[in-house]
Amino acid sequence: MTRFRPCIDLHLGKVKQIVGGTLTANQEKLQTNFVSEHSANYYAGLYRRDGLPGGHLIQLGPGNREAALGALEAYPGGLQLGGGVRLENAVEWLERGASHVIVTSYLFDAEGFFQWEFLEALSREVGRDRLVVDLSCRAEKEGGWRVAMNRWQSPTDLTLEKESLQAIAAWCSEFLVHAADVEGKCEGIDSELVVFLGAESPLPVTYAGGAMSTADLATVNRLSGGRVDLTIGSALDIFGGSGASYADCLAWNKKAK
Repeated sequence: MTRFRPCIDLHLGKVKQIVGGTLTANQEKLQTNFVSEHSANYYAGLYRRDGLPGGHLIQLGPGNREAALGALEAYPGGLQLGGGVRLENAVEWLERGASHVIVTSYLFDAEGFFQWEFLEALSREVGRDRLVVDLSCRAEKEGGWRVAMNRWQSPTDLTLEKESLQAIAAWCSEFLVHAADVEGKCEGIDSELVVFLGAESPLPVTYAGGAMSTADLATVNRLSGGRVDLTIGSALDIFGGSGASYADCLAWNKKAK
């Protein structure tokens, strides 16, 4: 059954909710839905108190290390750390309290070509069971989805196919997929992507992007046959949203056990 998976998105050291498609180096184009008055460790402590493991702690660009470390200290073993993860620092993040490391851009070269040797080396370094591959993507005009790197701004040569998911699954334990086109907009999930992931992913997978309300948990459960978890960000009341209640998400997870 679909579960609610929490998140902590960090930007310049603060917990924020951002429209994913605007996350570029040009700060003037950035569309921010919410900036929290609370620290990252506040949210980590909240998730720890409420028994919510497996949340995603994502560093959106530089300037987030201290905030990330604070969150990991507040909930050791309860958060998956992503953003800037490389072979050289992955083990350190695990030693500092992350349950898993999440990797995306490191797996591609500067031109966006997937580097299988990078994935294999990282998997051997940290262990397949502690590696999550982020396959966040954008929809293609002709159909399907293409993985995007560099804060979802740069297309890569990797498309989401049954075969590519199966090949990558040999080296990791979970997938995380942000639908970058709808991320942060609270205008509805990418239903076709959820259906695809539910049918074709050989591993546990969490979908994020566009959720408007707690009712989307039931929608994702139905569309994926209960095989895809859901992250709700900007719509959630603890992040300034009005469509989804954190308390209702907790109640859903209790039902899902």
